[in-house]
Amino acid sequence: MLEKTTRVNFLFDFYQSLLTDKQRSYMQLYYLDDLSLGEIAEQYGVSRQAVYDNVRRTEAMLEDYEEKLNLFEKHEKRLEVVEQLQQIIPADDSSSTKVLELLHTLKDFD
Repeated sequence: MLEKTTRVNFLFDFYQSLLTDKQRSYMQLYYLDDLSLGEIAEQYGVSRQAVYDNVRRTEAMLEDYEEKLNLFEKHEKRLEVVEQLQQIIPADDSSSTKVLELLHTLKDFD
């Protein structure tokens, strides 16, 4: 469950601008603020089932966006490459220090 939550949080970060305000709000409350379906339903004056359906549809949309755009997959691969480069570059060389700094900067972009 934690792995799914983490994945949905990443997908939400990448694709939230493609969602409606209501979808964004429900996902933020459910996944980021950890509110229950019932609490969200009460806040919006809708049924728990309506919130559940909206959250599940939005999750499916996020997965669909990822399938088409692969932003999260590319992010993961970039981080792996940066980690590998950091491990093979010697830290005791002045030029290596600059490369390591740049890799650190690149990693921070994600």
